[in-house]
Amino acid sequence: MLKLYNTETRLIEEVRPADGRTIKMYTCGPTIYDFAHIGNFRTYVFEDLLRRAIQFFGFAIEQAMNITDIDDKTIRGAIRQNIPLKQYTDPFKEAFFEDLGKLYIQKVEHYPEATAYIPQMIQMIETLMKKGYAYKSQNGSIYFSIRKFPKYGRLSHLKLSDLKENASGENEADEYEKDNIADFVLWKIYDPARDGQIYWESPFGKGRPGWHIECSAMSASLLGEPIDIHCGGVDNMFPHHENEIAQSECCSGHLFVRHWIHVEHLLVDQKKMSKSLGNFYTLRDLLQRGYTGKEVRYLLLSTHYRTQLNFTFAGLDAARSSLQRIEDLVLRLRSISADRPKTDGLKSARIKFKEALADDLNISAALAVLFDLIRELNTLCDRNQLGNLEALEALQLLSDWDRVLGVLPLEKKSEEIPLELLQFLDRRESARREKNWRLSDEMRDAITARGYVIEDTPQGARLKKK
Repeated sequence: MLKLYNTETRLIEEVRPADGRTIKMYTCGPTIYDFAHIGNFRTYVFEDLLRRAIQFFGFAIEQAMNITDIDDKTIRGAIRQNIPLKQYTDPFKEAFFEDLGKLYIQKVEHYPEATAYIPQMIQMIETLMKKGYAYKSQNGSIYFSIRKFPKYGRLSHLKLSDLKENASGENEADEYEKDNIADFVLWKIYDPARDGQIYWESPFGKGRPGWHIECSAMSASLLGEPIDIHCGGVDNMFPHHENEIAQSECCSGHLFVRHWIHVEHLLVDQKKMSKSLGNFYTLRDLLQRGYTGKEVRYLLLSTHYRTQLNFTFAGLDAARSSLQRIEDLVLRLRSISADRPKTDGLKSARIKFKEALADDLNISAALAVLFDLIRELNTLCDRNQLGNLEALEALQLLSDWDRVLGVLPLEKKSEEIPLELLQFLDRRESARREKNWRLSDEMRDAITARGYVIEDTPQGARLKKK
């Protein structure tokens, strides 16, 4: 059974779909005002790991990841460049999907954009006003009254009486207009100085939705209620997710989410990532430094999601080395042709890997199982005790595990080694047989100067790109 920590109950609980068939999962996506940074992708890679694990344990999944294209930052950017909102946000949306592909993140079923769900948001706000949970301020903005929802704070375990600051998470110019300092905005009345020409018509007047109502409307429209799992970064727990619960449950009258999952922060060299500190990185920054999407993905998923991840370039180099170890074993397994008796190592590893995943996605334990198996298989290869059938089974096991990890270097390389280097290798082998060590060294140096290394295997020498 797959069991995951539930932020609301603070317990590790079994994950099962409410309808007995399909897990309905909503994940907070990007605000497309800039390129997503590696802190964002730490969350998105985990959510992909979770999605893959759900499938690995035999469940179907329907997932929605929202695209926030309406908020203060997107509107400011469009006004600053004097272009329509969509023209401003579209390039960042396209870049986001390119980055998802580079990190081998699976496509989900729904990518709702906030601008496409304005009518549903207005309908929710109207319902909340009719039920007495929302009110219009003197300037025309609509607010949710959190004192009307006594369960407010149950996710973040904050007491309503302790809230002393704005719970909307947005900079409000009309704080004095609200009945309570902690009430959050559902609809922002149009302000020409702030919004330029960006607004929508509504029964409450021209304006735009608040950030929080967007996710509630999109998740309800696409997945219904309750949804089985809601994911996001730990920074979204309060106020965003707390506000989603309040407005959704007051609107529908029943439970919004059955299982809440939050991902811890990413630090850079033990510090909060910040442009002012010079430690702010997008995925594109790392790719320009010569790292691959798989190396970044491996590093981002290698720490348990409820533990802070400390990003360092030494860590990226270690991820590269780990992936190289896996690739070396894969090449070795593919070269085995002899028939040998089977061992029992694969069966034990298969069980341990699944047990690790079932235990709140204990990725550290799962990767430990992987590298224990690599060590055992290499030892069997060294002793010439691994047969071709077991080698094929090991490759299939790695492929099964990669359905979850999405990062193992299992694909066959299509790159052709230059003919000249193959000729150098032949001359090097001939020189070694003739004990012409000077010529052998010259051929080796010529090969390494071109970015390749020589690996001596039981089946003979072969070339591999550095």
